[in-house]
Amino acid sequence: MQEIAIHTEYIQLNQLIKLAGWVENGSEANACIEEGLVQVNGQTELRKRNKIYPGMQVSIESEDLALTVLAELK
Repeated sequence: MQEIAIHTEYIQLNQLIKLAGWVENGSEANACIEEGLVQVNGQTELRKRNKIYPGMQVSIESEDLALTVLAELK
């Protein structure tokens, strides 16, 4: 499982998918979400701008990838 640290309180789902390198651009990220391929904490998520907070898990079916969001240690 991949881990990604963020520097803010949360990150939008479509931005996270792009940051993780699962897609090349924002339109691909939005398409994956719209098609129901993305899960947040085991539930299909269709909201592109859903706020993802540290500790949440995100996975994408078509790539069989998963990640956990971590807060940046200070």
